[in-house]
Amino acid sequence: MTPEISIVIPAFNEALRLPATLDRVERYLATAGVPTEVLVVDDGSHDATGAVVRERATRWPQLKLLTAERNGGKGAAVRLGMATAAGRYRVFTDADLSVPIDDMEKLLRPLRAGAGVAIASRGLPESQVELHQPWYRETMGKIFNKLVRIFVLGGVHDTQCGFKAFTAEVADRVFPELQTRGFGFDVEVLYRAQQAGYRIVEVPTRWINSPQSRVHPIRHSAAMFLELLAIPGRVRKHPTRAANPDQRRASA
Repeated sequence: MTPEISIVIPAFNEALRLPATLDRVERYLATAGVPTEVLVVDDGSHDATGAVVRERATRWPQLKLLTAERNGGKGAAVRLGMATAAGRYRVFTDADLSVPIDDMEKLLRPLRAGAGVAIASRGLPESQVELHQPWYRETMGKIFNKLVRIFVLGGVHDTQCGFKAFTAEVADRVFPELQTRGFGFDVEVLYRAQQAGYRIVEVPTRWINSPQSRVHPIRHSAAMFLELLAIPGRVRKHPTRAANPDQRRASA
């Protein structure tokens, strides 16, 4: 059966957190009643990430393991997952489920109404941040998102929340040309979708910070800023095919 939804979970050395995450995803999907595949992308892990997924997949046929030959970064892992996904709607979520999987329907609703992309956001008045990041992380995140709006992507409040959904049409357009492999890949994906003429909807969701975050507040922020400045040039060099007029109207 062709899945209606594909869920991509990039994972690098996530053997400890994955069992609880997969438990929550499986419980949610058991009540959702929609054909769904779950693709865990092992991004060159050095721990038992792959073994955890393989063992669970023996009891859960909808779960699949994809393995990268080496650690290529979160963007590369999500790109691999999207290239394999077969669903009409394609979602990626962080392995820590900082946005609860129960909020997935909030992202799918705008897609079913004609949007091309729907993204979870911590930056809207209706958003619920139930467990905050440390103050310095929140401050640097707000600065980064402001720079995104200034230099690349106007009108989007929160590009870095790790819970986003795409129609198959949009995913098949924006991910093959993705050049940013690290944590800043979200900005390039959204920029490509915007440049191709698709509508992006920001959705207020819940956020529960994971204290085991892998994002270093200084080192990764500096790298993401440099990636940010490079994105417009990368897109010009490797452009995304624009949507045809009918597809633009469908997502308007």
